[in-house]
Amino acid sequence: MSTVAFKNYIDGQFVEATVTFDSIDPSTGMPWARMPAATAADVDRAVEAAHRALRSGPWASMTATARGKLLVKLGDLVAANAGRLAELETHDTGKIIRETRAQIAYVGDYYRYYGGLADKHEGSFVPIDKADMEVTIRPEPIGVVAAVVPWNSQLFLSAVKLGPALAAGCTVVLKASEDGPAPLLAFAELVHEAGFPAGTVNILTGFGHDCGRRLTSHPLVARVAFTGGPSTARQIVINTAENLAYSTLELGGKSPVVVFDDADLDSAANAVVAGIFAATGQSCVAGSRLLVERSVKDEFLDRLKRKAEAIAIGDPQDPATEMGPLATSRQRERIEKIVTESLAAGGHLVTGGARPKGKADGFYYAPTIIEAPDQSLACVREELFGPVLSVLAFDTEAEALALANDTPFGLASGVFTTNLARAHRMARGIHAGVVWVNTYRAVSPLVPFGGYGQSGLGREGGMDAIRDYTRSKSVWIRTSDEPIPDPFVMR
Repeated sequence: MSTVAFKNYIDGQFVEATVTFDSIDPSTGMPWARMPAATAADVDRAVEAAHRALRSGPWASMTATARGKLLVKLGDLVAANAGRLAELETHDTGKIIRETRAQIAYVGDYYRYYGGLADKHEGSFVPIDKADMEVTIRPEPIGVVAAVVPWNSQLFLSAVKLGPALAAGCTVVLKASEDGPAPLLAFAELVHEAGFPAGTVNILTGFGHDCGRRLTSHPLVARVAFTGGPSTARQIVINTAENLAYSTLELGGKSPVVVFDDADLDSAANAVVAGIFAATGQSCVAGSRLLVERSVKDEFLDRLKRKAEAIAIGDPQDPATEMGPLATSRQRERIEKIVTESLAAGGHLVTGGARPKGKADGFYYAPTIIEAPDQSLACVREELFGPVLSVLAFDTEAEALALANDTPFGLASGVFTTNLARAHRMARGIHAGVVWVNTYRAVSPLVPFGGYGQSGLGREGGMDAIRDYTRSKSVWIRTSDEPIPDPFVMR
């Protein structure tokens, strides 16, 4: 039975919804909460509130330093409430508690980082060749931002959008995914407690056909910051084009992890496990394509098989659990279909490929490794968003690079080698926005993140992210009291 009810947060108020829906606990397959389904009218109210806050009121007149202090306070509140937020995210998405606790520590760091940068995004003075003129370039907030995040890592993925947008002086309407929105709707309470003026941050959830479509096509929205799938991203590009709005798109991937024969194989195996089985493989940077040098393939696969079969699958709220369920039943059904097709097409099952024994309740799926004869298999080409690793062998560095780049995606990648020159060559040659060498899934608020090709447009993180949420204003000031010599000639 549903026992917990959440509300949308619009214009500084927690709003009762006229329509609600059940949120399902992935570990049991049972509803545990009622979520508000925002309508197009709710979206209009939120965007209009954000627009008012941008143009008038306390936020519009607040100094950059004051904005930064609010962001730092928000980061501190996230840290102080990390336990509750982690439990909610685990409850609503099935992500294991040890992962949500660790990730929420980063969430607080991101808000504090951008709080510190808020008054350091400076304009410039242009020394033009006109003695009676001075020109300054001033950064100003771009406007109302629509931030749209998926169910996986909602708190983290919203922080990389909210942090720089608010530091730049923008106002935000944040749409949480209808799958697992509880942590973001609870996060709204911290926004309210931190003291952000009404309308500055609005947080709601709902379905794409009503809520998402209206938000990303609203004429008052100046930029859409989206994380999700490519089909939705293409629709967002169409929506934003109608209004000449900007967009930042962080999409999916089919990230290669390349293991050479000179690598520390045990360390590499641990990283491969972390890259594909952490978060049950439900990560945009999941290292789902393993490219391993043929001379060590059998030895390396044996290590991986043992590590995969030793993973503790269970209740995501249990700190001892290492892998929890998938987020939805439809996601598990899609993975099962692709795995079945891939095995029928010539893939060799190393381990997994089924629902784990003793897990009749919930949306569990075993850690799965498939050795592929070539790159044509669906499990190699498609982003599964689950704990499925495809394995291909290579003989030369050139072949490894060609295999790594044989994908329309280009989000992340990993390279494992003790050869420094080779590491540099691979890092230069791989077509991806992130290359991790002898590590995987490392993050920092200081470092830009984003993909190539079908993995997205733009970057999140680092100082550059604030620039994405600003527009420049050129201010010309004539310093002479003399009359303009010829008003009909361009100066």
